[in-house]
Amino acid sequence: MSGITQIRLGGFGGQGIVLAGVLLGHAGVIEGKQVSVSNSYGVAARGSACKAEIIFAEGPIDYPHLVSADIFVAMSQGAYNTYIKDVRAGSGFVLLDQGYVNPQKIPDIAQKEIPATDSAVRKLKERQSANIVLLGALVEATQIVSRQSVRKAIMTQMEERFRPLNLKALALGIELGREIHG
Repeated sequence: MSGITQIRLGGFGGQGIVLAGVLLGHAGVIEGKQVSVSNSYGVAARGSACKAEIIFAEGPIDYPHLVSADIFVAMSQGAYNTYIKDVRAGSGFVLLDQGYVNPQKIPDIAQKEIPATDSAVRKLKERQSANIVLLGALVEATQIVSRQSVRKAIMTQMEERFRPLNLKALALGIELGREIHG
């Protein structure tokens, strides 16, 4: 499976997990990658389990669903507890919403925390933008797609009235991601 990167975003309904997955997938399409995006959420949606899976490949994607996560982003403890077992040992990368997810000590998986929700509330006065803060941090920390492609995805996938806040959230996430990437 060389040339394939498998990403899972997890949280609960209402956190914008599906939107973040769509934006990440769209950014990959903008860059000419082969992309598969899928998502699922509980029957009640808001407040229940939710995930988005994004597969990036250099060539055709034979199986469009995640098998083992190279990258996992967790916005809730429940998502973390459910999906951490699916992260690729030895090379997996986990990004957590600090203060909302208490990670286990796993020696062969890199786990980084950023204060996504707290920063969104404190600096943007908008809890709902924490998903885009995490997306920005993910993009900056992993370089999976370019910042410019995510900006273009926001501009094409979001209603105009939501763009300014989400572009600010993306910039905030990129700033937080720089601390991880170095």
